[in-house]
Amino acid sequence: MEKEEFIKKLKQSNRIKDAQEAFKEFPAEEEWHKGDEKSFLKEETEIYGEYNKGDIVFVKEYKYKNGNKGARHLFVIVEKDNYAVPIEYFAMLISSHLEKLKFDTNKLLLKDELNKLHRDSIVKTDVIYKIENENIMFRVGRVEEEVVNEYMKNLEKLF
Repeated sequence: MEKEEFIKKLKQSNRIKDAQEAFKEFPAEEEWHKGDEKSFLKEETEIYGEYNKGDIVFVKEYKYKNGNKGARHLFVIVEKDNYAVPIEYFAMLISSHLEKLKFDTNKLLLKDELNKLHRDSIVKTDVIYKIENENIMFRVGRVEEEVVNEYMKNLEKLF
């Protein structure tokens, strides 16, 4: 399936959501890092103007439409929209809640030197979150493109 066609199907099936939805379902305060970017800044982090498929990024806090603040969280970039200005990314949420592996749509992501995660985690593959470039603080690590493709295939099965 072509990228544009796939993104169109995701939008039609309500599988692309704003990042604020991820923060509601997976509050950063319940993660091991408690939404504190200093947990990652002790190590090498990389700040770019543009990110790529497979990059694990830390998304900063922002305000919801109702005025409440959204918390900080990790996401893996699965696609980017080069046509939008500013650039928007499509990403899947990373959570340290391993008990949620009981859901078929959550996939295990073991910590390693490439992804630089502090703990084994899950990737929530049933929805993609839209993230604007300005909300990304820095890159933590990477996931191999083949692994990201597996996440996308898992999402495609839901159609």
